[in-house]
Amino acid sequence: MQLEPVIETLADQAVKHELRPEDWVELHADYLYNFARIRLSDEELCRDLVQETFLAALEKTKNFRGDSNERTWLTAIIKYKIIDIYRKKSSAFVSRDDYGTPGEEPEYFDTDLNNWKRAHWPAHFGIEDKDPLNNKEFTQVLQRCMGKLPPLWMSVFKLKHIDEEQTDTICAELRITPSNFWVIIHRAKVNLRSCLQKNWI
Repeated sequence: MQLEPVIETLADQAVKHELRPEDWVELHADYLYNFARIRLSDEELCRDLVQETFLAALEKTKNFRGDSNERTWLTAIIKYKIIDIYRKKSSAFVSRDDYGTPGEEPEYFDTDLNNWKRAHWPAHFGIEDKDPLNNKEFTQVLQRCMGKLPPLWMSVFKLKHIDEEQTDTICAELRITPSNFWVIIHRAKVNLRSCLQKNWI
């Protein structure tokens, strides 16, 4: 085995994973802002989070082991800050053991038939259309519908379906039980579907 190619590879990896705080704003600010913006509706808060992420990273540079690249490491920091926001927003519901059920939530299912009630039968959303303008409009409507969810529901839904976190991780982060999780995710999906059918179809 020749050592020269191995040494070159290790050297390349060391350079690739070296921190360069002086370049963070130029290289990562937009990416981190967009990452936060997908998960939070407040633009000002997203900008603040990017700044807080850079500050936290500067304080933790000694903890950077180089196992991942700079952007992945910064993304992990902002992700935990977003989870903290989710936790704070949803803690009121958790402490009351209340899932934030909207009072006007209709009863969608016919328990005798074990299926949707005819009035709430799912309709096609029309997102099969490849037109990017339609997809952009759909995304805007979906964001508005998610904004109407109670904070705990929105936190659970985004962690599950945007960040693709495992159920046990979500339960631990938001301090809810698995059974609470399934009730919340079900209600969030039903309400999102209803909102989309009213505002998109």
